[in-house]
Amino acid sequence: TGDRTAAHVLLEQVADAHHRLALVWADGGYTGSLVEHCLTALALVLAVVKRSNNMRGFVVLPKRWIVERFFAHLMRTRRLVRDFERRTSSAEAMVYWSMILLMTRRLARSRPARA
Repeated sequence: TGDRTAAHVLLEQVADAHHRLALVWADGGYTGSLVEHCLTALALVLAVVKRSNNMRGFVVLPKRWIVERFFAHLMRTRRLVRDFERRTSSAEAMVYWSMILLMTRRLARSRPARA
């Protein structure tokens, strides 16, 4: 199954589970009929983030950086570095656990006093 075909199914499941979702960022490989399908069938705006033609070398796009940073946070949790989970539900629970650790660290961080 290709990425575009799998994206149809995945986006339908996500749209059903998260009714307030309105915008989805996608890689340049998700162009074509998927953009129209998201808009007409799912009421989602699929924004494709592409590199411009004049960019040379290794450049990380700002929206892509959000995804890369998310993966880096997940990899800090050792159990998620490898695919140890047999079920998708336990892998999903490990992602939630990793994000809970991240958010509790951010909330517990001391903040400078305001003047």
